[in-house]
Amino acid sequence: MFGKLRAVTTRLFTPLAAVLLRLGVSPDAVTLAGTLGVVAGALWLFPTGHLFAGTMVVMVFAFSDVLDGVMARRAGRSGPWGAFLDSTLDRLADAALFVGLTLWFVRADDPRLSSELASWGTGVALACLALGAVVPYARARAESVGMTAQVGIAERADRLVAALVAAGLVGLGVPPVVLVAVLGLLALASAVTIVQRVAVVRRQALALGADAGPADPSRPTGGTR
Repeated sequence: MFGKLRAVTTRLFTPLAAVLLRLGVSPDAVTLAGTLGVVAGALWLFPTGHLFAGTMVVMVFAFSDVLDGVMARRAGRSGPWGAFLDSTLDRLADAALFVGLTLWFVRADDPRLSSELASWGTGVALACLALGAVVPYARARAESVGMTAQVGIAERADRLVAALVAAGLVGLGVPPVVLVAVLGLLALASAVTIVQRVAVVRRQALALGADAGPADPSRPTGGTR
């Protein structure tokens, strides 16, 4: 959904990437700084009720995810290490976002939050945190066993943009029930995505088994998970 937006931001950040490279800034440094900014903004501003400010801070630092990639490609440093670091720190940033929103619901300092609404908000925010961690794991685990799982209705960018837009709107005065509803839908979409990825890997595994023919009963089966 947001592929076109990424293409636009890539073009916008290309001049900045060139400047930073000339100054000796590495793509890894930008990745780390962006993650620290997202984590700090999400865990400080969201729990204290500054939802709009937190959204702006997180979105600004989240653009480092595009900037570091542009820098790596221009410097010829794209490779396994950069991909691993970027993916690992993305998981940390995602967790910080939903933990920050969870803490906002738990604190319930906003007078618009009833105890029931805060409870629902806490539940769906935690569901987004847990299910959102399984979505990329399912794809990574599939790829580690030689299969693919690039399917699903809730990609990372979709989930983050939806959560941030809802949080920002609530910070501007929209009723908190909007954020609860959006997080609930995101949790549901994440669960559906997990099922989709499990199903597609299952089909690939069955196809491989059919191609390989009947199993040799003399050979042990099973393995570690």
